[in-house]
Amino acid sequence: MIKYSLKCGDGHVFESWFASSEAYDTLRAAGHVACVACGSSDVSKSIMAPRVATARSKIETAAAADEAPAPGPLTTPAGKAETALAKMRDTVEKNATYVGGNFAREARDMHLGDAPDRPIWGEANAREAKALIEDGIPVAPLPFLPTRKAN
Repeated sequence: MIKYSLKCGDGHVFESWFASSEAYDTLRAAGHVACVACGSSDVSKSIMAPRVATARSKIETAAAADEAPAPGPLTTPAGKAETALAKMRDTVEKNATYVGGNFAREARDMHLGDAPDRPIWGEANAREAKALIEDGIPVAPLPFLPTRKAN
């Protein structure tokens, strides 16, 4: 396993684990590596120092883990944003039906009265989203990807 420090085109910095360097390259080329903050797939590796474990550092790390307090809630500004996004995702997933790529059709059917109103979320391409908005159908982008598409 290898952990990369990544950066999206909008400047968001985050980390992710990959099975190997080749796995990162393959996933990125397929568009499966996306920013955790904005969902952009314009992601690249950031400059980072390799972490090489020596026998001494393994002993020191084990000792520090025994003395370290239990991890608490994230307190950095980025941590607070991640916590808020996680809470939003949880609320959406518990209270709305995921309709996947059928989002535009489902939203339009509900708007026209051809389907019962209910909270839904899913995926739409830019053309579909623009058409929904132009037709006065209330939609809004979510700041996260479906779990199956997230890193």
